[in-house]
Amino acid sequence: MAEARIRGNMVDIAARRIYAAELAIRDGRIAQITELDEPVEGFLLPGFVDAHVHVESSMLIPSEFARLAVLHGTVATVSDPHEIGNVLGVEGVEFMIANGKKTPFHFFFGAPSCVPATVFETAGDTIDAAAVGALLEKPEVLYLSEMMNFPGVLNGDAQVLAKIAHAQRSGKPVDGHAPGLRGEEARRYIAAGISTDHECFTAEEALDKLQHGMKILIREGSAAKNFEALIDLLRDHADSMMFCSDDKHPDSLLEGHINDLCARAVAKGIDVFNVLQAACANPVEHYKLPIGRLREGDAADLIVVEDLVRFRVRQTYLNGKLVAENGRSLIGSAAEETPNRFRCTAKQPQDLAVAATGEDLLVITALDGQLITGKERMAPKVENGFAVADTARDLLKIAVVNRYRDAPPALGWIKNFGLKRGAIAGSVAHDSHNIVAVGTNDEDLCSAINQVIEAHGGISLSDGNTKAVLPLPVAGIMTNADAYAVAKDYARIDAQSKALGSTLAAPFMTLSFMALLVIPHLKMSDLGLFDGDAFQLVRVEDPRP
Repeated sequence: MAEARIRGNMVDIAARRIYAAELAIRDGRIAQITELDEPVEGFLLPGFVDAHVHVESSMLIPSEFARLAVLHGTVATVSDPHEIGNVLGVEGVEFMIANGKKTPFHFFFGAPSCVPATVFETAGDTIDAAAVGALLEKPEVLYLSEMMNFPGVLNGDAQVLAKIAHAQRSGKPVDGHAPGLRGEEARRYIAAGISTDHECFTAEEALDKLQHGMKILIREGSAAKNFEALIDLLRDHADSMMFCSDDKHPDSLLEGHINDLCARAVAKGIDVFNVLQAACANPVEHYKLPIGRLREGDAADLIVVEDLVRFRVRQTYLNGKLVAENGRSLIGSAAEETPNRFRCTAKQPQDLAVAATGEDLLVITALDGQLITGKERMAPKVENGFAVADTARDLLKIAVVNRYRDAPPALGWIKNFGLKRGAIAGSVAHDSHNIVAVGTNDEDLCSAINQVIEAHGGISLSDGNTKAVLPLPVAGIMTNADAYAVAKDYARIDAQSKALGSTLAAPFMTLSFMALLVIPHLKMSDLGLFDGDAFQLVRVEDPRP
């Protein structure tokens, strides 16, 4: 019987104790834990868990995501597959589950609750209450994914309540999504059976929801960054908080993951056991994840870190198998197909022209590091009877193109992307994943859009004769290419977008959320400009009062 032994300072999170120990690993499980008298190096921890992530936003299929995540001690994710669900429906969810099984990494998927997310956009498929119920019967599906339709919960929408009921009957938790919801409405939303929220962007909002019994996830992704606003709550609410990334681009995932949040939290003076409870223990308990907790008899899912300050990961083990060591992933790539749904054809610059009306424009204001947007009224810049971008005022054109059939592009205006020339585009556009593009002129805007169409999905850039595209052939939102190569290619096109003038930390990630209608305040769908507060489509031209 094969046996391995691992020594280190055992971190017992539940007992809040650290002691020198030797672990005997036999047949993938922890057979014995022996306390030692002599000093040892390194610290033994249960692996980190990302408590809410859309793997698709890494642009990597699950098996490639795993190769990078294990570098940083992540052994499991609570993964919401609604991105691919919006493109391919149940077929997309089943693709994620099947691909995830090709790696030793622990992927725990949810049943998407909002496909499509709203009726104000065009998605590729529908997952109704009956389909949600069928997914929840699968052993690989452990929860109902974020219930973004909080108005539906509050107003008693039959389909929404049926989905929640399916989860409750199966004994599986329901994830929430209710940015800005406070007071009595938050209480009612939680009372309907919603157990978590990862959308709080102020400590006051998070505390309000904590006091009503909700679990709060501290999110720090490539675009949405709420760590600084929420982290102090971990001092007094360690039993009710977790860490998550929500959305993580490949170059960012290559650099770090939940381990970085642990280091930042400890640097702020937060008790290390509180930090590790959020990073390792709470997600396992809340979602009843079948992974090891560093106890005798558990699966040997564990990590070795150098210290409890920087959390640099020396080794990551999954089921007793060494899968990463000293910054090198030992998980190989897995062959995979490229299911997709891309049916639109190339556009012409004149398709993007906007005739001037003499009225002011209602303008989306992008906010760096946030999913929420502002809204502003601005006078248009007019040339030859057409409203055009005005880089002097950072007033750029935004277009959303239906990728599921040919239809006229929806056109609007946006601030804070900072482009001085050229355009960027992408078919990673939450939640329906139509093509979203921002540009300084119609020719480059059209070119960037057409590169995405030609590739049947991807992110792209156009600046005169300079063009670049990162193809995403899996549902138009992921690639089955090598994770390291994708991270490198993404870093290159990200740098090119910033060379066009963008001052955003992650221009393509921010771009991907400009069509996310369920986050206020003003967004753009393929059907037009959407006011998230009024929850309706509105005119781009805003008459003067």
